[in-house]
Amino acid sequence: MVGFSFGLTSGIITTLGLMVGLNAGTHSKLVVIGGILTIAIADAFSDALGIHISEESEGKHTHRQVWAATLATFLSKFIFALTFIIPVLMFELNTAVLASIIWGLTVLFVFSFKMAREQGGNPWKVVAEHISIAAIVIFITHYIGGWMSLILS
Repeated sequence: MVGFSFGLTSGIITTLGLMVGLNAGTHSKLVVIGGILTIAIADAFSDALGIHISEESEGKHTHRQVWAATLATFLSKFIFALTFIIPVLMFELNTAVLASIIWGLTVLFVFSFKMAREQGGNPWKVVAEHISIAAIVIFITHYIGGWMSLILS
């Protein structure tokens, strides 16, 4: 569950941040798709290795558990990041980015709500915290992408 939850959350926030920033900076479908593929491959491997080393360093898990967390992290980040390509292929780029934001925040909302309820916490507090962090990332990357576009043009 650690690998899946980490991969899913990282896949949402990282991919949305990159998409929003690249769109604001370039307005290029090709660049945004390239960014998504980069996240799906390089960042999924990086996060999986990070979880692998973290789980190994704790010394509390079997070899099999470490590899299960590694694989779960990679697959959840890889597959979920790739889902963001679908709207980019189907719609005009600004519409695709908006659809991706809605998709990503909806999945984050549902996952956070379910997780908080299973752990006996206040689901609305957990959802608000997680959605707020994602919104901050989206906001900052949008303005950085736009700022870079101004500086480099």
